Amino acid sequence: MAISTLTLNDGNQVPWIAFGTGTALYQQDAQDTVKTAIANGFTHLDGAQMYENEESLGAGIKASGMPRSALFVTTKLHRLQPGQTAKTALQVSLKKLGLEYVDLYLVHVPGDHAGHLKEVWKSMEECKREGLSKSIGSIGVSNFEVEHFEEILEGAEFPPSVNQIEIHPYVWKSLQPVIALHKQHNIITSSFGGLSPLFRAPGGPLDPVIEKIRARLESTRGEPVSIGHVLNKWLEQYGILVVTTSSKADRMREYLDTANVPQLTAEEIESIENAGAQRHQKFF
Repeated sequence: MAISTLTLNDGNQVPWIAFGTGTALYQQDAQDTVKTAIANGFTHLDGAQMYENEESLGAGIKASGMPRSALFVTTKLHRLQPGQTAKTALQVSLKKLGLEYVDLYLVHVPGDHAGHLKEVWKSMEECKREGLSKSIGSIGVSNFEVEHFEEILEGAEFPPSVNQIEIHPYVWKSLQPVIALHKQHNIITSSFGGLSPLFRAPGGPLDPVIEKIRARLESTRGEPVSIGHVLNKWLEQYGILVVTTSSKADRMREYLDTANVPQLTAEEIESIENAGAQRHQKFF
């Protein structure tokens, strides 16, 4: 089944769910896991210079046998070395990945460019403007808060297409100002760590609410529904680009199966957010 896409503010399309090569794959050989993810249906691969595994991400893409045109590849700019620009750093990434272009290039951590963020964004825009249609599709950011956007948006030629941030019910309330800014500039909100409350902090106020919804969805569907399905469905219904990861093929298929799970009701969405508001906890 084809993965549905979201439309970025530059007109490009992005698959709504991505397989991430950070977290457990950080500084690890990602080749076999990436190959498995593609074999099980993922078409969007989310990498980063900081993860120090771009070579094996590229090797996994090559080993999959999937045509490059059928895939969407993201990488992210790390801390710049002396004399380096976003453009020259991208060229290094492309060489490591063994690719001619990436579809999405993000500024990974704003704090890595303190005092130079506007300058770095101008360099990102240069990549986009030069078309680097040959080496880049869309540009965006990650881990940005409102003040970081205020620094780069004034006088920007291209607003970021995406902001990838930690999103789950335990931070949802605190994220409302940045999500409002995303809406104002048609920036796609992308999430990492979306299932963290369930697996990194079990026993919290969210758990009984998620279990109740899971049981309802399973009854409605007539097929198994997991607790992970529930939170990924919550994210999907907000039009959020979900970045997730696993080493297990069955878990990969479960994530992609989210699209087939029945919709949450407005009351269920509200109950998730009310439970999340009882605890403020970041995991990354």
